Amino acid sequence: MTEPSNVTPIRRLADGVRDEAPSPGVAGLVSQLTDDAKEVARAEIALQKAKVGEAVGRYKTAVIFFAVAGVLALAGLIALLVGLIETLATKVGPGFATLIVVGLVFVTAGVLAVIGKNRLTPKVAA
Repeated sequence: MTEPSNVTPIRRLADGVRDEAPSPGVAGLVSQLTDDAKEVARAEIALQKAKVGEAVGRYKTAVIFFAVAGVLALAGLIALLVGLIETLATKVGPGFATLIVVGLVFVTAGVLAVIGKNRLTPKVAA
């Protein structure tokens, strides 16, 4: 079959595409929609997993830095208490200096513990 001379190559290509790809029915469209929805859900889950993984990595690093800072602060506090004991030891002797400093530390810890406990218990309105 010969084509008329006024048919352009693009028109012939468009006719060929229409002939090769029949229109899917409603069942085919629903199936394709279901497949696309599953793929979107999988992609969304993968995105959320990536975000959580990135956040966990950041928090893990922050926790490590806070732990190191806490250890260094504790070392500084110990050094300060040892210096206080050494300073008092020249005036009252090493044993009494240790008792005084340790006693003050325990009293301070007890007061802070009571304050913390009071903040945890609910206040009763009168």
